[in-house]
Order: sequence, then C-alpha cells, then structure tokens
Amino acid sequence: MKITSPELLNQIMSILQNRFRDRMEDYAFPPPVFIAMQGEFLEYNSENHSLSVRFPVLESWLNPYGIMQGGMVAAAIDNTIGPLSVLVAPPNVTRHMELKYSRAVTPQAGYISVTAHLLERDGNWLTFKAEARDLKGKRLVRAKAVHWIIDKH
Repeated sequence: MKITSPELLNQIMSILQNRFRDRMEDYAFPPPVFIAMQGEFLEYNSENHSLSVRFPVLESWLNPYGIMQGGMVAAAIDNTIGPLSVLVAPPNVTRHMELKYSRAVTPQAGYISVTAHLLERDGNWLTFKAEARDLKGKRLVRAKAVHWIIDKH
C-alpha cells in the first residue's frame, strides 16, 4: 500500500496505533526531535518498506561555511529511518549508521528529502539504506543503518 496525501501523518499514526494498541502511550510518535526538525512525511509504501520525509534547511543548522552542518543532515536521515523502523518492526534502536556525503546542502536548497528503505531483517537485526536529495533530485548523502530490535512486542 502506497500512501501519499496531506493526511499521511494521520494514516501513519493509525498504523502505529493498530500495532501498539494499549502501549501507544509508552512512545512519542512522532518523536519530539522530528517535530523540532519540522519533518514532513511525504510518502509511505508498505509493500517495498520505504518512507520519504522532507526537512527544511534552516539557518540555525548552518556551519561556519554557510552549509547545513553534517550532523543535522545525519539527524534528518535518522529521523526518516527511525519512523520507518517502527512501521516495519517492533521497537528498535540504531546500532550503527554510516554516511557518505556527496554534495553540500546550501540554504538555497530550501529543503532536503530523505527516502529510506528496509533492506533486510535478520532475527533482531534490521538493515536500512537511505538517500538525501535536494528538490532537483541531486543526491546529497547516502546512508546505511543497522538497527537492533529491543522489544519483540
């Protein structure tokens, strides 16, 4: 099922409420950091286990060179893989994430979009890949993350 609509957040929350039922109040969905980064869900595809999210390039995130600080780009990627991870598996945490930066993210980009995919689930381990792109579709960063399932609920 591919979901793209202005009501995407509501649909994602409905999926999570069905999954977590009486434990929903134990978790913060979407997490406060996602809200602080002004993330916007763009598309969720449950068939190919992918999620796309858009983040603004804010002036407060710029480094001394006037480009988006690499840690903020990494946070945008983590804030895309993280929500995808709870849509496809029980509660889990990032164990390892590696990034390869290709282009600087300038304020002129306005936004970056991150698309994450689940590559593999092996026991308690989940492997994801993600890419951040500018609005023209140019790849800015590639990432790979390994998550560990902490709760089999």
